[in-house]
Amino acid sequence: MYKIDTSRNRISAVETKRFSELGFGERRHLQEWLEHCPQALAQEEGEELLIIQKEFDGFDDTRERLDLLALDKDGNLVIIENKLDDSGRDVVWQALKYASYCASLSKAQIVEIYQRYLNQKAQGTDHPAPRAEEKLVEFLDNIDDLEAAQLNRNRSQRLILVAAQYRKEVTSTVLWLSQFGIRCQCFKVTPYQAGTELFLNVEQIIPTPESSDFMIGMVAKEAEESRTDSEQKQRFVLRLAFWEQALDAFSRSKCTLFNNISPSRDHWLNAGSGLASVSYQLIFGKQEVRVELNIARRDPDENRFVFERLLEQKETIEQRFGSALEWLPLPEKKSSRIHYAKPVDGYNRDNWPDMIQWMIVNMTKLELALREPLKSIHQQMKQQVQIENAALEK
Repeated sequence: MYKIDTSRNRISAVETKRFSELGFGERRHLQEWLEHCPQALAQEEGEELLIIQKEFDGFDDTRERLDLLALDKDGNLVIIENKLDDSGRDVVWQALKYASYCASLSKAQIVEIYQRYLNQKAQGTDHPAPRAEEKLVEFLDNIDDLEAAQLNRNRSQRLILVAAQYRKEVTSTVLWLSQFGIRCQCFKVTPYQAGTELFLNVEQIIPTPESSDFMIGMVAKEAEESRTDSEQKQRFVLRLAFWEQALDAFSRSKCTLFNNISPSRDHWLNAGSGLASVSYQLIFGKQEVRVELNIARRDPDENRFVFERLLEQKETIEQRFGSALEWLPLPEKKSSRIHYAKPVDGYNRDNWPDMIQWMIVNMTKLELALREPLKSIHQQMKQQVQIENAALEK
């Protein structure tokens, strides 16, 4: 690794260090870093990990502890084992033992494990611990409640090994395991020093970048083919049928937002608002339906700007809408929302006509209440861009 000196147009080598030289420990440092930055181990495009426990010792008849336990977006448990300057000979065996222990964990047990972790993190703060169920629904893809989640399916456990150096017996064993569909990744972590500054490079070495897409693609294909859960299929069928009825009713109403939208298996439908990455949404869930404005611009500052400008007009907007709305800035997420909800028994088809009529009435009101404020914000943002462009031209 080299440091670029733009003033001299030169590069200089950054000194490679060992963790032991710098006084760093496995649990006190490396484990803490990865707990709070799991994306360092999510180097594929779109990959995300959710840490649900550290120093997990919930195994019967053993005092062993795994370093970090995580979930991926598909609901697979991820066992993360950290070593420092040397992987040791037994790290694969250790990780496989933990994976076998975790293979029997039920959905309820996973929720309980994660809730204990959230409770521990909330100790000593002024805020109550979040509910594990809500955090999991928020993290996992394409579900509207935890009942729909498929967590820790058979033979779905993943292994991640982290170390500065790997012994040959470790790498050869990992490569051999991959032939049997066991997804095991090795990350090489290297500390660097440049003067008083310290850096950490995290690099996936197994599978190699060249083979990773192929191997992951084969695993994903097998998982997709084996995903035959009847409840999930039923939900897809229900959602598609509901949206077909809803869109047909919308097409005969005064609300034209969804005229060019197709039915979906997802629990939401989007329609444009006239402002890029700010959309109107219909939400169909098992226990509620919602109409909402979703603000999901790529730039967080722009997200805040749009939300705050609307919040300044909250009283006027709610008067036009006719009811109080829920305003959710969601600072920890990439989007903000303004929504109005109704509790329902959503999967009872007899309730669909009333639910759809409620959506039509309230989406019509929401769009009318927000139309002028959004136009005004759009103009403000255009003017700001023009001002910035003019400043750059000078």
